[in-house]
Amino acid sequence: MGVSRSQYIKLERNERRLNLDYIERAASAFGVSPADIISDDPPPSNVPLVGYVGAGAEVQPEFEQVPPEGLEQIHIPFALPAEMIAFQIRGDSMLPVYRDGMVLVVYREQRRPGEWFFGKEAVVRTEDGRRFVKTIMRGNPTTLYSTNAPPIENAVPVWLGEIFAILPRESLGNGG
Repeated sequence: MGVSRSQYIKLERNERRLNLDYIERAASAFGVSPADIISDDPPPSNVPLVGYVGAGAEVQPEFEQVPPEGLEQIHIPFALPAEMIAFQIRGDSMLPVYRDGMVLVVYREQRRPGEWFFGKEAVVRTEDGRRFVKTIMRGNPTTLYSTNAPPIENAVPVWLGEIFAILPRESLGNGG
């Protein structure tokens, strides 16, 4: 921003008045608009919809076949951490929590060890390419559990997507 560390700290703490010059410098330094600097509202996010997850049934296309930018952009009306992706639910075996058409926002990369997911719901990609939203049950091999469908035993997860947000599809817009 072209200001000293002490000046920057004073600006952050509201000990120094944020004038137009500082607003423009901050916007340039952070790569945002001047309005973003003075707004209390977090900026919305666009997240790529990278496919569909079965809440009971096998769903295609394969994760690896989705273009990097996703099938479409999902407009989320609040700020999200970087590197998030979205899946849309198909099926209803995880009722009443997950309904057909809902969108799950998850971290693109698995951030936690598999054991962390035991007893938790997650988006799962198995070694045979299937994707589900299931409760991960402890075992060797792992069991994938649904509330309204038979468990999938002997599953070998190759990726577990930590769920960040569960959103009804009708509340979301498409990004640009």
